[in-house]
Amino acid sequence: MPHVIVKMYRGRPEDEKASLAAAIVQDVMRATGCAEESVSVAIEDVEPREWAEAVYRPFILEGPGKLYKKPGYDPFD
Repeated sequence: MPHVIVKMYRGRPEDEKASLAAAIVQDVMRATGCAEESVSVAIEDVEPREWAEAVYRPFILEGPGKLYKKPGYDPFD
C-alpha cells in the first residue's frame, strides 16, 4: 500500500499535477509489483519563500534518515 507525498512549489496547473501523479503511480507499480488500486499519491503545494523552512530543513536536513535521494542544492548556502 504505497502512499507517496510530493511537496512542490505552488503554482503548477492541476493537469500537470495529475500527469505527475499518474507517472508516479506507474513507476511505483513497476518498482514494487503493487496493483494500481494499492497506490495513492498526494501533492502538497508550498510557497517558494517557505520552502527552506517548511520542506528542506525538516525533511531533508533533519529528516529521520529515510531520504533515498538528496537534492543537489542547499538553500542555506
